[in-house]
Amino acid sequence: MPVSLDLALEEACNRIIDTSTLVRVVLSGRRRNMQTEHERIDIRPVEIKGVVVLQLTYSDGRATTTKNINADFPQVMELLLSGYANFTVENTQESMALRITKSGDAQVKYEKTALEQNLAHDKKKERLLDPSDPFLIEVGICDHKGQVKPSKADKYKQVEEFLRLLVPALNSAIEAGQISQPTKEKPLSIVDLGCGHAYLTFAAHQYLKSIGIPVKVIGIDVRPQSRDRNNAIAIKLGIDTSISFKAEEIATTTAEVADIAIALHACDTATDDAIAWAVNGGSKLLLIAPCCHHDIQKQMQNSPEPWGAITKFGVMKERMGDLLTDSLRAQILRILGYRVEIIEFIGGEHTPRNIMIRAIKTGAQPDQLDIDRYSEITTQWGVVPALSKKIPTFTIG
Repeated sequence: MPVSLDLALEEACNRIIDTSTLVRVVLSGRRRNMQTEHERIDIRPVEIKGVVVLQLTYSDGRATTTKNINADFPQVMELLLSGYANFTVENTQESMALRITKSGDAQVKYEKTALEQNLAHDKKKERLLDPSDPFLIEVGICDHKGQVKPSKADKYKQVEEFLRLLVPALNSAIEAGQISQPTKEKPLSIVDLGCGHAYLTFAAHQYLKSIGIPVKVIGIDVRPQSRDRNNAIAIKLGIDTSISFKAEEIATTTAEVADIAIALHACDTATDDAIAWAVNGGSKLLLIAPCCHHDIQKQMQNSPEPWGAITKFGVMKERMGDLLTDSLRAQILRILGYRVEIIEFIGGEHTPRNIMIRAIKTGAQPDQLDIDRYSEITTQWGVVPALSKKIPTFTIG
């Protein structure tokens, strides 16, 4: 319900500093025209030498940092005013969700809970995927003893971090009415475009089922051997009624429209094919981790000044091409009515391809500024994004 922003922030602050009942706080999102130092901050109460303080946890994409602050009103209010748009404050009996809209208004929701505090200083990060799950053994991430193979440790972490992004985005979309509440009669539909060995495909299926979300998953890969292998695993696990695989090109797949489209490291314009398929079919949530970006790089013949000082170096030109490609993809999605974030979904020590485009269909009319920026960038650099040619409804001018 809409309330005074000042009053809502004051209430959130008072709930946070009440360490006798506080369980967890999450600060995320970004207020319009404001920047945040970190993408997200997690807060929980911890007891140190008999005193309960607030432990802040945040990541720079490579390392996770924690620091402790006193549970006093001025310090906490300073955090709440530092540019974040979404606040979740959970205590032992109730959860408060506060969202600051683009117009600067506050929307607040309350939900009854029954949570317990954990004041232990060293909190072990809970695994979403049990290493002994048969699917992890079948796809080769874990050995027959249910232990993660050293050679697959990065892949295991990558899949877990993807799920940590998928589930909150899904829950938010369901709460906002952008995705219908899944039921057995009408399960959540997911298509994994360019699924390969289907680590992510199986993980999304198994985890969502484990938390009570009915789901129907399809994996698409151009290689028949991938299709056959993955379908055989699904049959062996007894889950082939709700997960299946096709050997098809992304651009011409016969898969039906899905609520969620995911693509992890589809190479070059295959990423554009995945985004275009999702947009053209009306998918509501997109989670896309791009890979190599040759298309725009090949078009960057004459760099507008003063960017020539950067692109004269081959490696810098390549990285600039990566940034331009994903920035233009984001602009196209915004113009088409998606709310878009580009985030680092896993540290660079695990994979150099760690950018993710997360987009949710809101149907909002595009800002003229987004249209103008798109036109200016493409004109200045003399480039035509492959994605712009794959979506019939995308027109500029």
